[in-house]
Amino acid sequence: MELCIGEVIAVKGIKIIIKVYEQSNLETIFYKGQTYQGISINEHLCIQRGFKDIIAKVEGEYLDESRAETENHTVSYIRKVELQPLGHFEGESFFEGVKHLPMIGDRVFLLNKEKIYQIYSQGNGDFSIGQTIKDSIRISLPWQHLFNTHIGVFGNTGSGKSNTLTKLYTELFNGDVKRTEAINKHSKFIVIDFNGEYTGKQLVSSENKNVIKLNTRTSGGGKVSLSESSFWSAEVLGLLFKATENTQKPFINRVVSGFVRFGDSVETLERYLNSTFFSMFASTSQARESIDLLRALGSMLDNESDVSGKLNQVTWYAKGSVFRLGNVYFNGGEDDFNKVFCDFKLSIKKDIDTFERFKIRCHLQLINDLLHGFVQFDFIQPLLKRMDAVIYDLSKVINVQSSENTVQQNNKLLTVISLRQCNQEIKKIIPLLLTLNYYEAHKKSVQEQSNIDRTLHLIIDEAHNILSQQSNREAESWKDYRLELFEEIIKEGRKFGVFLTLSSQRPADISPTIMSQIHNFFIHRLVNDKDLFLIDNTISSLDAFSKNMIPKLAKGCCVVTGTTFDLPLLIQVDKMLDGQRPDSDDIDLEKLWGATHD
Repeated sequence: MELCIGEVIAVKGIKIIIKVYEQSNLETIFYKGQTYQGISINEHLCIQRGFKDIIAKVEGEYLDESRAETENHTVSYIRKVELQPLGHFEGESFFEGVKHLPMIGDRVFLLNKEKIYQIYSQGNGDFSIGQTIKDSIRISLPWQHLFNTHIGVFGNTGSGKSNTLTKLYTELFNGDVKRTEAINKHSKFIVIDFNGEYTGKQLVSSENKNVIKLNTRTSGGGKVSLSESSFWSAEVLGLLFKATENTQKPFINRVVSGFVRFGDSVETLERYLNSTFFSMFASTSQARESIDLLRALGSMLDNESDVSGKLNQVTWYAKGSVFRLGNVYFNGGEDDFNKVFCDFKLSIKKDIDTFERFKIRCHLQLINDLLHGFVQFDFIQPLLKRMDAVIYDLSKVINVQSSENTVQQNNKLLTVISLRQCNQEIKKIIPLLLTLNYYEAHKKSVQEQSNIDRTLHLIIDEAHNILSQQSNREAESWKDYRLELFEEIIKEGRKFGVFLTLSSQRPADISPTIMSQIHNFFIHRLVNDKDLFLIDNTISSLDAFSKNMIPKLAKGCCVVTGTTFDLPLLIQVDKMLDGQRPDSDDIDLEKLWGATHD
C-alpha cells in the first residue's frame, strides 16, 4: 500500500471514523501508473494494522469544524468518513468477517481494482455474469458452490430478473466444453415456463434442448411423461378431483387398490367389465343407475354399437325394482341373464390410454359399490363429473408411462415445459404432478448411494403462481399439498441432489418456509413494502447500504448475496443478445405507434 489518504481518529464498536487528508478529495486519483477511485459512499479502503490489511467500506461522511486559536478565530473544516469493516487480507487471501479492528492513528490507503477484484471474486475466472456497479470490475462467481444450492431471483416486472436467470444458465451451459459434457452426463435441468419465454434459443443450443409446448385449447400439442406410480396415487387423485373426505376419498382408494391388486391391462379390465355386467342383472339387489354408468363407457368399448343396442332395450321395472328386457325380468340369478346375454361379451378397445382405463375402473367400482350398498349414487356422481372435466384437459398434456424414471428417458440436457397455452387449472396441476414425478423418481434412484452421482435441477419461472399462500382459486387441501411438496424439496432435496431455482416478481407471496430455505439470492428492484420487509427479515447477509439500494436499482442491476458469497455484491448483469433473451422485453411503443405515421 503506497497511496495514504487519511488516518483513523476514532473506533466506536465496529464503526471506524477516519480523517481524510485534504489532497485526497478527488474523484479519481492517478498514482504510479495506477488508477484509484476517490473516497465516496460504498468505496473500499484499506487500514494498515501491523502486518495485516483491514478492509472497510465507506458508509457515510461529514464535515467537522476545526477552530484555530488565532487573532482572526479562523474556522476550517475537516472531512471525516465513517467506515464499516468487511474483513482482512493475510498475504494475498481475503478473509471475510470482523476479526481485527484498527487503532487510532493507523493509516488509511486507497485500494486499486486488482485488490477489489480479490475481495469479491470467488471463482476461478471462468464464470461471470456481469460487473460491479461502482468500479465496473468483472466478477467471477463460484459456479461449483452456486448451483448445488437453492437459488432465488426476485425483482419487479421490467427489472431484469428474467435476463439474470437466462444469463446464469447460459453461462453455465455454454462455458467450458468439458464442463458442459460433464453436466449433460450427470445432471438434468427442467424449466417450468408459465409464459413461454424460454422456448426459443435461450439458455442452451437446440441440440441440447427439448421444448414441450403444452396446449389445453386444442388437441395434438406436446405432452409430458408421467410415471404410473405418480398418477395411480390415491392421495394425488383425491386432491386432483377435489374428493370429499368421508365418501369420495374412500371410493378412490378402492379404485386404486383394484389397480394395485389386479393390474391395468386390457385383458384384466375386460374380465372385470364382464363380471360386473353379469352382476348388474344377476344380483338380487340391482341398482337403477348401473345402466347409465355402463352406457357412459360406450365410446371405450370395441363393440359399442352392439352394447348400445342391447342396453337401450333395457328398462327399469320400478314395481319390482329390477331390470326388464321385453318379457324377461332379471329377478336375480343366472337363468334370466343367460336367456338374453348368453353369447354376449363386452370387449374394450386396445388403444385406450391410462385416463380412459381409470374412468372404466371408476364406473365399474361404482356399479359394484351400489350393488353391495357401500355408497349412495348421489354422493359419488359429482366426483365423476369433476373427473370428466379434469381428465379432458389432462389427457391433452400428459402421457402416463410404465417407466418410473421418465426424466432419464430424455437424453437432452435441458427440458423446457411451456404452460403458455394452458388454462389456469392445468397451470396449477402440471407443476405439482411433474415435480412429484421427477422428485420421487430421482430420490428413489439415488437414496441407496453413498456418493450421489446425479443431480436434478428444477427451474420455476414466475414461481408465485404455484407457491403462493394467497391464492383463492383452488381448494385449501390442494394448495397445502403442493406447498408441502415444495417445502420438503427445499428442506430435504439437497441430500438427494435436487435443487430449486425460483424466479418471481412477488417474493412476499411465496411461502415463508420456502423463502427461508433459499441459499443464494439475486435481488433486482423491489418497491413493495411487503417484499422489502420479507427480504429484510429473510436475508441476514445484507448490509444496510445494499438493503437501501434495492428499491432504487436500475434495470439489470441486482444485489447478489447468500451462503456462497462472503459479501453482498452489486452487479450490473450483462444484457443477453437478441434471440437469446427471454421473450419478456418491454414493448417499444415509439416504434409500434410511430410506424402508423409512415
